[in-house]
Amino acid sequence: MKHKPISILFLLRTASVFVLLLLNLTSCKSEKEGDDDEGVIEFNTFALDEQHPLYGFAPASATLKFKKDKFVIEMSTMGMFNTSIIGDNTTKTMAQTIKFMNIKQACIETEKELIQDNLDYALKIEETKETKDIIGLKCHKIIVTKVKEPNVVFEAWYTKELGMEEYNALTPYAKVKGVLIDYRIKKMGMEMHFVGKSYQKIKVPDNAFEIPASMKIVSKEEMEKFFEDLQ
Repeated sequence: MKHKPISILFLLRTASVFVLLLLNLTSCKSEKEGDDDEGVIEFNTFALDEQHPLYGFAPASATLKFKKDKFVIEMSTMGMFNTSIIGDNTTKTMAQTIKFMNIKQACIETEKELIQDNLDYALKIEETKETKDIIGLKCHKIIVTKVKEPNVVFEAWYTKELGMEEYNALTPYAKVKGVLIDYRIKKMGMEMHFVGKSYQKIKVPDNAFEIPASMKIVSKEEMEKFFEDLQ
């Protein structure tokens, strides 16, 4: 029994279909995988001043969720004292939320207010050529000096691999074009040290960057009074 010869046209069509299938398989992302400028970073956190009245409220960890021009840093102490910082570099605003017992409130600051706040923690930043891997990301070392306390000098690390060049635009690290992975920051009177411990490239829902509807919007002065009353 003779077999019919396979035509060249048939072979070409079959090869084309195979190539298209291969391209689709390699180009499609998992539904759980985010873009390069979208994901979640977990941090270990440390309060730097043991004598601070709110030292006991300092969280031991923090979760950063970011997506293009937005980010949120969520922190919790024993699941009772919950706070978050929500930044939007498009609207140039930053909000802080507090959830503690029956208190649920949020304070929203504008770019002008944030610039004034940042003067209290003004930083001089010097780039270096030193790099190292932190949580699977190539990170760049900077030398940071406190302008008001020039004797206080420390190193910090950031990555360019996640895009987000304007991630720090609303913070004292505005000159740093990337995402900070190991750094210090001060908010509502307490200085904290953040050290990245893991990174996941996953999708983050848009509502992660919204202030919950249950939150009462208060002024900056009211939020500061809340922290003062805790001391």
